[in-house]
Amino acid sequence: MFPVGGCKASASQSHHDYPASDIFAAVGCRFVAPVDGRVDEVTRVDSWNPRTNVGRDRGGLSVSVVGVDGVRYYGSHLSQVGTDIKPGLQVRAGQTLGLIGKTGSARFTPSHLHFGISWPTAAGRWWIRRGAVAPQPFLAAWRQGKSTSPARAVARARTSYGVDHGCRAYC
Repeated sequence: MFPVGGCKASASQSHHDYPASDIFAAVGCRFVAPVDGRVDEVTRVDSWNPRTNVGRDRGGLSVSVVGVDGVRYYGSHLSQVGTDIKPGLQVRAGQTLGLIGKTGSARFTPSHLHFGISWPTAAGRWWIRRGAVAPQPFLAAWRQGKSTSPARAVARARTSYGVDHGCRAYC
């Protein structure tokens, strides 16, 4: 399902330098689990510093879910993460994970949910978790109520990154 619940939201049709979408919505709108799955990673501390602009810190507060389809769904720039949201927690599609905000590198931009789709990765693999597959076609389908999984697109992207062939740089 569409990852913003209870508010008007507008998803970007592209992203600046990697496959992702910024879903513009008001601060406090709900970031919801797009699928049934389990919470993979939670960041509750905003460590981003504009002077250093370290990639791993750009997301600010964030939550990722590995869906029953094996895909990792990532949302960041949250103002708050649900107090009960922790790694390993089973979640249902539509369940609130956090609230949209302006943390991380979104501090100086309109409030939005940075939404990325990838495969499950080891902790700290920020260059994958931020987005490896363009989510726009899936966001459009979910908004129309269609149940569409990006699992095949994620498998193709994972292979192209070389993950299954001894990749060192991206896996």
